[in-house]
Amino acid sequence: MTTKKQVPWLAIVAVVVGVIVFGLLLWKGPWWFDGAHLRTKDLQPADGVVITGFRTALVAVGVALTAAVGLFYTHRNHQATLDQLEHTRAKDREQAELTRESQYADLYVDAINLLATKDSPEGPGLTERLGGIYALERVMRDSAKDQGMVVQILAAFVRQRAPREDPDDEAISSQIRGVLRPSDDVQAALTVLGRRPHRDQNEGLIDLSFTELSRVDLMLGRFNYASFKGANLYQAVLAGTKLSKADLGAADLRGAQLSFADLRGAKLIVDDVSGCPVEAKVSAVQLLDSTIDATTVLPRVVAEDPLIREMLQEKPE
Repeated sequence: MTTKKQVPWLAIVAVVVGVIVFGLLLWKGPWWFDGAHLRTKDLQPADGVVITGFRTALVAVGVALTAAVGLFYTHRNHQATLDQLEHTRAKDREQAELTRESQYADLYVDAINLLATKDSPEGPGLTERLGGIYALERVMRDSAKDQGMVVQILAAFVRQRAPREDPDDEAISSQIRGVLRPSDDVQAALTVLGRRPHRDQNEGLIDLSFTELSRVDLMLGRFNYASFKGANLYQAVLAGTKLSKADLGAADLRGAQLSFADLRGAKLIVDDVSGCPVEAKVSAVQLLDSTIDATTVLPRVVAEDPLIREMLQEKPE
């Protein structure tokens, strides 16, 4: 079996043998190939022409073979250099990727720590939480594989910071406080969720169910397939919001702006724990400027409204 250490010796032996054979051909070759017509003694001019021609041709062939061998080894060395260069580049790319991953990990940890900042007597912690939210957005935009994780973290943050109150307490608290907008950090988290990069990946369900989002601004946001089940979206700005196949069952959409919202395939009815359907609070007038189709599951009163029925009939097939 030939080893790497044997290859140079074989090459040297081949060169030595080649030189010896070439020398013999220069010396004796004319007589080996045309000995019947060449004299060995008292050479004549005609013999000299044949011998010179043979040796000239042989030298030309030797030069050509030498050049070919040189080109072969040059090409092989060049290819080896290219392979080594590509290997070095791959190592550099791998190292750069590891460096980026380390930077993303550090940024992620810092963002989570900021996001977990609690209000205290020294300050409300709002600035720190906003910094954490936008740091997570940076991670999501720069690292496609981390997008799903960031989406779930921000959705959990919204659920924790803005849970919907018990319906029995909701009416009383709304009379005392009036209907307020979500806090700035909740609004920021929802804005980031709505403008996340559009990638073909499984982000999982954006679960915003049973959240207090009255007067929230989700204009032009992308919330397809998201769950707003049981959420309070009273007077929310949902103009142009993408809500295709979203779950809006039992959501409070009274006074919400739904102009040009995409509600194709959305569900505005959900079954409660006892299996009874619970409809979203929304009027037919609110949906006249939205995009709905036959796959949109509407509350019974809304679906039977003449304007809505006419609107659906006018939809192209």
